[in-house]
Amino acid sequence: MLSDTQLGAVEQPPGSITIAEKVVAKLASRAALELPDAAAAARRGLGRSMPKASARVEGDVAVIDLEIGVRWPASVPRVTAAVRRHVRERLTSLTGLTIAEVRIVVTDLATGIPSLRVR
Repeated sequence: MLSDTQLGAVEQPPGSITIAEKVVAKLASRAALELPDAAAAARRGLGRSMPKASARVEGDVAVIDLEIGVRWPASVPRVTAAVRRHVRERLTSLTGLTIAEVRIVVTDLATGIPSLRVR
């Protein structure tokens, strides 16, 4: 069996916790969807549609990148400001991390109207 040192684990003081970046990213994705005018980007495949998220965590500080959709006709600046604020608050509450930055790219406009096909 490999030791923590052999696995590349960072030494942690007794009682500390490390949260994987992929877990922080999933929490950020779910937090973004808690707001009514934020949506997942357009579906690209099978499965549940969630905003694309990534996180970089260094110590107790994280930077989050999100790709979201905005529901029509909501204001993009208002929605992204609300998402940024909400994700920062939720992640701090859920993880104890300091969220230094939440970078958002709006990649979709969610209209809820099926596209019309020309035959």
